[in-house]
Amino acid sequence: MVMMKANAIKWSWFMNLIIFFLHCSNGIAVESERVPALFVFGDSLVDVGNNNYLSSIAKANYFPYGVDFAKFGPTGRFSNGKTFVDILGEILGVPYPPAFADPNTAGPVILGGVNYASAAAGILDETGQHYGQRYSLSQQVLNFETTLNQIRTLMSGTNLTEYLGKSIAVLVFGSNDYINNYLMPSVYSSSFYYSPPDFANLLVNHYTRQLLALYNLGLRKFLLPGIGPLGCIPNQRASAPPDRCVDYVNQILGTFNEGLRSLVDQLNKHPGAMFVYGNTYGSVGDILNNPGTYGFSVVDKGCCGIGRNQGQITCLPWVVPCSNRNTYVFWDAFHPTEAVNAILALRAFNGSQRDCYPINVQQMTLIY
Repeated sequence: MVMMKANAIKWSWFMNLIIFFLHCSNGIAVESERVPALFVFGDSLVDVGNNNYLSSIAKANYFPYGVDFAKFGPTGRFSNGKTFVDILGEILGVPYPPAFADPNTAGPVILGGVNYASAAAGILDETGQHYGQRYSLSQQVLNFETTLNQIRTLMSGTNLTEYLGKSIAVLVFGSNDYINNYLMPSVYSSSFYYSPPDFANLLVNHYTRQLLALYNLGLRKFLLPGIGPLGCIPNQRASAPPDRCVDYVNQILGTFNEGLRSLVDQLNKHPGAMFVYGNTYGSVGDILNNPGTYGFSVVDKGCCGIGRNQGQITCLPWVVPCSNRNTYVFWDAFHPTEAVNAILALRAFNGSQRDCYPINVQQMTLIY
């Protein structure tokens, strides 16, 4: 009886997902004219190839990355297929925002939005510096200013304020500030100077300044996903007891996520602002705790990687990935599969307040 109920839940979830995307493809789910552009800021979770143009060892422009991205193949996305923002953009009816660093990202194409995300980037400028060049949060804001100057020229005579007010900015930051900064005491000194709560507050304060800079430049709608359970990614599990997440890592993220959720209440006091917190920790945690409900069977190892939990060394060109990728939660040592990204995008778009606070992205598109 219990098994029948679980199967029914699983079937219902995937039928709803299929029906939803069929509606999107027919232009039924969203009135796309409400969202003229999607501007993406972040790290490797949403990088679409900016690092291809930087002197960095954090790149994913080789096979088997993109193995399931039939239209493009390996692009620099750290996924077997689409990222979270690729799928959210499809739901919203906007084109994939091109990489800012790509020389072809110029002219009218930028009016649909631009992606500034950079693998290894963090809220703090020094985060990820051992990987080489990357666009930190502050640099990504400066890059947006460059785009905005070009947009002003392209939109001469039209309402730029309305355009920016209807556009959506997605910012995915914080993970690297922990796994490529605070949790690397041999490289970074942050853990010697800050307790976990103090470090989280430092991140939130830096984040706030850059968010206000984007607001002052004219953006009004922001989706701010929190940090997922990093202690459960294959890279962290590789150093933990068998079948265990690293509890300490997950615990120290709480102050940051709670601070980010509280921050949206403060920022939403600004005229015309709509900041939304995405509960990534809760959504991914639900998948990890109830994998069968979502069709997953492998939660503790990467589909493509080397070493314990396929997480000690991430996906490399000669590594053969798993064949049943839709049953894996994690694609490589650090990143989720496209199947997980689809769930996260759907929850961001039409989830409850448990998924998105105070409203979801669909509700945000209706506000102006």
